[in-house]
Amino acid sequence: MSRYARQIVLPEVGAAGQERLRAAHALVVGAGGLGVPVLTYLAGAGVGRITVVDPDRVERGNLHRQTIYGEASLGRPKAEAAAAVLADLNPEVAVTPLVARLDPGNADGLVAGADVVLDCADSFAASYMLSDTCLAAGRPFLTASALGLGGYAGGFCGGAPSLRAVFPDLPERAASCATAGVLGPVVGLLGALQAQMALGLLLGIAPSPLGQMVSFEAPGLRFSGFRFDAAPEPERALRFLAPAEITGDDFLVDLRGPDEAPVPVAPHARRMAVETILDGPLPAPGQRAVLACRSGLRAWAAARRLERVWTGPILLVAMGDPQPA
Repeated sequence: MSRYARQIVLPEVGAAGQERLRAAHALVVGAGGLGVPVLTYLAGAGVGRITVVDPDRVERGNLHRQTIYGEASLGRPKAEAAAAVLADLNPEVAVTPLVARLDPGNADGLVAGADVVLDCADSFAASYMLSDTCLAAGRPFLTASALGLGGYAGGFCGGAPSLRAVFPDLPERAASCATAGVLGPVVGLLGALQAQMALGLLLGIAPSPLGQMVSFEAPGLRFSGFRFDAAPEPERALRFLAPAEITGDDFLVDLRGPDEAPVPVAPHARRMAVETILDGPLPAPGQRAVLACRSGLRAWAAARRLERVWTGPILLVAMGDPQPA
């Protein structure tokens, strides 16, 4: 137990708490800037099983904030590279890497086996998918987002309101680290905060981080936050669909242009833009409207337009970036 001596002496941990950590299973979606501190602190603390999910590979432009990787890791799947680092950091922890994109087709199975779910993907599509799944399964869901010089972390589901209760809709436009930039320490701080929330949950430290939102702004080094324990769930929610779940009977719209996606999501897909979604025919009675784009943002915006004239089911598909062979 010498590995954990500095935390076992804490009254909030002790030998019983350390055993709870050893018996716990954490699902971490994303092994990038947020995932790196989450994975290292959970493994270092002795969380017994960690499943890490990430479809991407290590890139040089991300090394400034994904600090467990180096030049030797370039081109390697992040999930596998992270698992190798964690095996050296703490061989007592069983780490399962999954080189795959999270989607509604695999979310249920992944969440069902976890005691706590950490969203480190910095993708709103993944965040809402995980929140929906955790709410249904009763699992605690910890998510964070970092951009530029600030960001937030929060605890949802598991008895607390879901992400949709606090953020029922999306902004018209969303930036990313690639387009807006981010400082490495900002991401590291928020990832460390996620890890602390996870350890607090697993150890039963009060007050619970579930129902709590914490924001950080690097200019001025300001923290702020609020509780949302009584936030109501929205009556109608736009759900995500896995690409494999699209059928030939769906009213399918691909919102990506031919330059972005030369091959449409399916042969029967209509090519349309958000602004023209109402210019063509509407879905037939009883038909599902399925709207696809890269990130899900355009699909969300098009769905809000379609809802004005269509009361049938509307589902969103986030196709993501093409993955290298």
